[in-house]
Amino acid sequence: MSSPRKTQATRQPDPVLTPRILEAARRLLFTHGVTGMTMDALAEELGMSKKTLYVHFAGKDALLGAIIQDLADTMHRAVSQVLANKDLNCTERLCTVIDTIGTSMSRITPAMLRDLQRNAPAVYQKIDSVRRSKIPQIFGRIIRDGMADGTIRSDINPDFTTEFWLQAVRGMLDPETLLRTQLSPRQTLEQGVALFFQGLLSPAGRSQFLAHRQNCTQHGTH
Repeated sequence: MSSPRKTQATRQPDPVLTPRILEAARRLLFTHGVTGMTMDALAEELGMSKKTLYVHFAGKDALLGAIIQDLADTMHRAVSQVLANKDLNCTERLCTVIDTIGTSMSRITPAMLRDLQRNAPAVYQKIDSVRRSKIPQIFGRIIRDGMADGTIRSDINPDFTTEFWLQAVRGMLDPETLLRTQLSPRQTLEQGVALFFQGLLSPAGRSQFLAHRQNCTQHGTH
């Protein structure tokens, strides 16, 4: 009888090494772009074999997806803190949320989004999925809170308004649109809020919004 074939134990990801790989991949992405973030470059950056990298991440798309998910999770935690802050009025929460999201997106350029759309479509779809999930949650809550305290007009349909804003943001943050407007994602959000939400605000809400923007300008913040 032949002896049973011995199987080699599958290597498991190292929980200490995984965040180190992710951080190095993030640096490469934001320094050299999507095409410059390769598994070869990452292995060289970390001084380890590609075999070790593949134990932790199935490939480049998996790494890109993990980076996007980490950014989304960090942004969600920060935005949740803003929305829970009862010391801020509705327009202050709106402006602070936009500033928080803008800061999270500050290193994502139109060219990077276009590269993801062309070369890593599954990762780009992940970004769009995050938008479709988070924008209604975040801005739907702001709109309803504003309607409740009188800073947003009571005659609007909150569901329609939230969906309208979602589609506007998705369209304006499309890579080709950003390249045509020559605006960054952050600039697009800030200008979009100024244009769209001022139409939703009540006279009292508009006064709050303008006062907050003037105060931010005087102090050099957004």
